[in-house]
Amino acid sequence: MCDFFNLLYASTGIGEEIEGLKQAFGLARESRAKMTVVLVYPELPKSMEAYRETFEASLLSQAETALQATRAALDMKESEVPVKMDVESGDLPTAITIIRRVLRDGHDLVIKEAEPKEGSTGFGPTDMTLLRKCPCPVWLARPIGRSRQEVHVAVAISPESRDQAEYELSLRLLRLSRSLADSCSGALDIVCCSDDQFEEYLRRNTRVAVPEETIFGAMQRVQNQHHALLGRLIQDSGIAGTYHLNYLRGQVGKVIPNFVETRAVDILVMGTVARSGILGFLIGNTAESIMTELRCSLLALKPSSFVSPVKAD
Repeated sequence: MCDFFNLLYASTGIGEEIEGLKQAFGLARESRAKMTVVLVYPELPKSMEAYRETFEASLLSQAETALQATRAALDMKESEVPVKMDVESGDLPTAITIIRRVLRDGHDLVIKEAEPKEGSTGFGPTDMTLLRKCPCPVWLARPIGRSRQEVHVAVAISPESRDQAEYELSLRLLRLSRSLADSCSGALDIVCCSDDQFEEYLRRNTRVAVPEETIFGAMQRVQNQHHALLGRLIQDSGIAGTYHLNYLRGQVGKVIPNFVETRAVDILVMGTVARSGILGFLIGNTAESIMTELRCSLLALKPSSFVSPVKAD
């Protein structure tokens, strides 16, 4: 069972968002979690202040219609996942408003529909701010065109850990993805990527004539080391069930989205914290290149030691 108990579904009130709500409801039911829906909209101009009550009532009515439609699609009773709804506005960016709500109310997961919508890749500015600054895990939902029993889950993991916090994050990624997969199809892909940047550098550097067998041997040793470390991580995590190990080579920002697309992954689980060049620890261009190409839903976690730069008030 996924270890989330206080979910926050964040909405801008634009569109029906039934696909995102389906994933939120499914997770809440599986985890027996309570769920809050917050509708965030920009502060109204003073000239429109008289319309605030009517505007917020309209947002809540639209959200209630979406909730009812989602429950009907999932054949779910209202009592199975009670929902509290709220409306919040202000002059802060939407992502900051959401993060402040997380900090104030102790939510352990934020779920929202990904930007842009179906058929596009990457994530919009609100999503990226949440990925960078939200203290709790973030689930960015995209439509999944098959039944829950067929949903394909993958986890991107780094076999190396610089400290205890990163080691514990890797264990949680494995356990959480295992739990999530068990609530879906039961199959799990574990992805480990070796960046071949140094290998390519050696091959292209004509001033240093390194024999091909030397390059191959060095890269083989790195790969063997990664295999051993990943094996220990999996053993330490205690996960069981069906899983498939995938050892990829190449630029992280290219091979991971390509793997997701080729294997028709519906939900990718990975970590996000500043560490360049290692899968699951994203920074700068590496993060942007992965996020730009992803088409699936994303569940992103940070180490327990992460402290958000955003303040609760």
